[in-house]
Amino acid sequence: MPLPDPITARKLVHIRRVEIECWVRDDGLVDLEARMVDLKDKDYPLPPALGVRLKGEPLHDMRVRLTVDLDMMIQDAFVSSDAVPYPGGCDTIAPVYQKLIGLSLTKGFRRSITELFGGVRGCSHITELLGALPTAAFQTMASLQREQGRMDWDDAVTQQPPQLDHCHALETSTETVRLFYPRWYRPLKAVAKTQRESTSSK
Repeated sequence: MPLPDPITARKLVHIRRVEIECWVRDDGLVDLEARMVDLKDKDYPLPPALGVRLKGEPLHDMRVRLTVDLDMMIQDAFVSSDAVPYPGGCDTIAPVYQKLIGLSLTKGFRRSITELFGGVRGCSHITELLGALPTAAFQTMASLQREQGRMDWDDAVTQQPPQLDHCHALETSTETVRLFYPRWYRPLKAVAKTQRESTSSK
């Protein structure tokens, strides 16, 4: 369902475009490439020494490439800043993102990037862009499984599909999971029991 029509006149001020591409490499690893571009709808003044960023010229153009294995562990990381508002400042932070190597995209990734790169420890735009990569990686791995003839609902799959319990519709106690992933469905009583047992063991 599309958004409702605006109820008052308005004018475009800012455009942010985010694009993510996921590539399977010949060595079996996966490259996740993300790009963020910020554009203004008219010429945009920067501090006097920096002049004006003309309409249509990116204010930000940031790129990230993470190489991950099939367990979603980051094997390599590259960051580039092709357009920034403060040259010589914004574009010097890329090397710190090598700290991504060794992190898991599935276990506390967003918390880790906030701890490592939050505030002045990183670039807010690049760090924000990184936060979009785990769900793109899930989609990529699902595509790979399907290409291999393995579906989330096949008996050959012995681990709970990673998308379950990671969004509202696919909580394992929902009707959606009961209908489409019955093997992994857990009624609310079973969920509550598991949570109690987990709490008592801590």
